[in-house]
Amino acid sequence: MNMRFPDGFLWGGAVAANQCEGAYNEDGKGLSTQDVAPHGIKGPITKEPTSDNMKLIGIDFYHRYKDDIKLFAEMGFKVFRTSIAWSRIFPGGDEKEPNEKGLQFYDDLFDELLKYGIEPLVTISHYETPLHLSVKYDGWVNRDMISFYERYVRTIFNRYGSKVKYWLTFNEINSVLHEPFMSGGIYTDKSQLKKQDLYQAIHHELVASALATKIGHEMMPDSKIGCMILSMPMYALTSDPDDVIAAMKADHMNTFFGDVHVRGEYPGYMKRYFKENDIQIQMADGDEALLKNHTVDFVSFSYYMSACEAADRLKAQAGEGNLMGGVTNPYLKQSEWGWAIDPQGIRYVLNQFYDRWQKPLFIVENGLGAVDELITEPDGTKTVLDDYRINYLRDHLIQVREAIEDGVPVMGYTSWGCIDLVSASTAQLKKRYGFIYVDRNDDGTGTLNRYKKKSFEWYKNVIGTNGENL
Repeated sequence: MNMRFPDGFLWGGAVAANQCEGAYNEDGKGLSTQDVAPHGIKGPITKEPTSDNMKLIGIDFYHRYKDDIKLFAEMGFKVFRTSIAWSRIFPGGDEKEPNEKGLQFYDDLFDELLKYGIEPLVTISHYETPLHLSVKYDGWVNRDMISFYERYVRTIFNRYGSKVKYWLTFNEINSVLHEPFMSGGIYTDKSQLKKQDLYQAIHHELVASALATKIGHEMMPDSKIGCMILSMPMYALTSDPDDVIAAMKADHMNTFFGDVHVRGEYPGYMKRYFKENDIQIQMADGDEALLKNHTVDFVSFSYYMSACEAADRLKAQAGEGNLMGGVTNPYLKQSEWGWAIDPQGIRYVLNQFYDRWQKPLFIVENGLGAVDELITEPDGTKTVLDDYRINYLRDHLIQVREAIEDGVPVMGYTSWGCIDLVSASTAQLKKRYGFIYVDRNDDGTGTLNRYKKKSFEWYKNVIGTNGENL
């Protein structure tokens, strides 16, 4: 078996604007849904930004990106995934004209990446809807969102089309099922949200995604535009056929988003679900043709864990900050946050997705959130001895290599939170993912200084040998 990864494999790391940039109210940026979600998905939203919201400062990437990108280049990154904060470009979301200072920031950011030969991989909408669009329009429940998104997309494609080749339309689009505010900007409380409205919102996002793909291909013929799925393979808890069918149904709720993006139409199992739940998707003229004729070039996904499903839901037990529910797998160890650690699951999901969609795949999030201890070495260097993170990533990359041997075309791998950032699910900084330690604590203290962890040199070596030296 060839130990090296394919030539041209895109190694790198991933972040999201709202989790690292900070500068929440600088240079004309408007408020986003994240600015009023101080506790991630764990707590209530606030009327205004509050000082306990770690994302307002994040890791101050907005002001420190040049130094951080220099560190990414030192590791040998070929690609860096980040997102554009929609409310930096259109502060309220429904303006006619964009905010020039916001546009300039991303020009400067992408130029800095390109200076080191790092390809930007850009998520257009990553868990931050302009707050005004959420409050006034109830986010994606309202069809007007498609035109606001189109204006935003045309603006950034026009501005960055010569600099950015790889684009993702929505981050973890299927997470809207579980976190409608964070994922879809839906202001209605999820306990009050009707299924009809939720699935109508999903339809609007799917149409907007197809529209972005169409526009991208017209404006930037060399670009590659993908969707982004939160992957979580569902295993049957037992070989009881009832459990097997329960797992199949649970899996359908995630794969349906990819089915529409790749095949261009709603699958039969969703039509059945709509019928049985009295959901009537309102289709506008042209929606079906748009979905059918403008499918994605590749499928990207996050992978952190697998889950089990059982017909008897009393067996269910969700981990903290686990977006997607599921039943605890008795054969797997769990992270400190209750996420099942299952390296073989990434091989399974790569095969499943390629068998299903026959499109190139891109792993754009994978990593271990853990509590790190900053120590001082005898020579005075500060570092983190994060062998647990190295082991996690190595075990997963071994399985990625297995999937490539299985014949799956994998474009690249960007580990999540390559520099420590504020967690999306719990809004903590103590849940760290990075190769680079950021000195900031959940009480807001810290210097924001950056320190290389042990995993920094390990990943540098992995990239330098194109995966041969895991």
